[in-house]
Amino acid sequence: MADPRRRPRHITRRLRRGSAAGMTLAAALLAPGTALAEIVMPPGLTAQGYVTGEGFEAPGGAPARGIPSTATLAVDHTGALYLARTGRRYAGGEFEYLTRMYRIPAGGARLTPATEARYIHGPFLTNAQVSGGRGGRELFVTTFDRDRRVGALYRLADGRAQLFAGGTPDGGLPPLLVQPEGTAVDGAGHVYVADRDRGVVVRLGPGGQLLDSSYVRVQRPRVLAVDDADHLWIGSDGNADSPWQPGPGALWRVAPGGERRLVLQGPVAQGLAPGPGGAVFVADRHAQEIFAVTPEGSRLNLARFTDGQAPRGLAVVPATPDTRAAGLAGDLLVVVIRSGVFQLNEIARISGPIADLLQRARD
Repeated sequence: MADPRRRPRHITRRLRRGSAAGMTLAAALLAPGTALAEIVMPPGLTAQGYVTGEGFEAPGGAPARGIPSTATLAVDHTGALYLARTGRRYAGGEFEYLTRMYRIPAGGARLTPATEARYIHGPFLTNAQVSGGRGGRELFVTTFDRDRRVGALYRLADGRAQLFAGGTPDGGLPPLLVQPEGTAVDGAGHVYVADRDRGVVVRLGPGGQLLDSSYVRVQRPRVLAVDDADHLWIGSDGNADSPWQPGPGALWRVAPGGERRLVLQGPVAQGLAPGPGGAVFVADRHAQEIFAVTPEGSRLNLARFTDGQAPRGLAVVPATPDTRAAGLAGDLLVVVIRSGVFQLNEIARISGPIADLLQRARD
């Protein structure tokens, strides 16, 4: 087997139903299964700690609560959670670009340096970001090399990363992907890849064949989702050179035929996940909130973070026999930045009648 450390060759209508007085405040994230403090939500929703850790170093060098920084996450059909460790995607300098993902079994976990190895999953990858396909049946990972300006899309299966598209082209041709980030899959199996550097969303066939190298052109696309009506949603960083900058960003909705519509302008979406009824969930790190946006552009606030906490990546647990048995189906898993320290994160689980809240907001 090749050394995994080697660099791969392939390589508003704004709806605020309920004032702050009508919101509920959950209590502190201490361990998986405990209530989560500093998240304000509508009545009926609850937040609990799902993945946390202890003993990992914070920027000052002292151990602190949380797991090493992760920006993207996906859940498979069994309820297992995959976390992609962040690389240095938007800055240069000396840095350890190669990292490995975590696989967390259904039910969550508490990691420590002594137990971390049991959760490590897959090969070493460069600047990896993970996304889930329809129903969690497929997992896709994007990587890219900043210096060589070449990216690749892998399908993750049985702990192995199999090249799906991109990588170093033959014969000196330009690379298909330069800075691939988020991916999404529609009902027909077409795979969409946001290439942030080139300002395009690439459309691939179910087997990875190129269908359209610039299916949609938008400024700095980064996060993608396909709703249950097979519309593609694109979270664009807009004017933000780096996603931690305020933007303004934009949220686009693209019909199956390719017609695009600007749904929302302003937020820079750190995370994007499909919701019920054609809506999507958006994590806005700058505003420290998670909200849902309907196809009509209506907005419903779902969670507000306080005391320096902020959301990052988002994933919805697919509804399958396994996830229903585990009591996770339809829950929202969120990467949480604690107290502004992005190097250590925790995963929160938000549960409750989200679909009912959205329906009431639209009625």
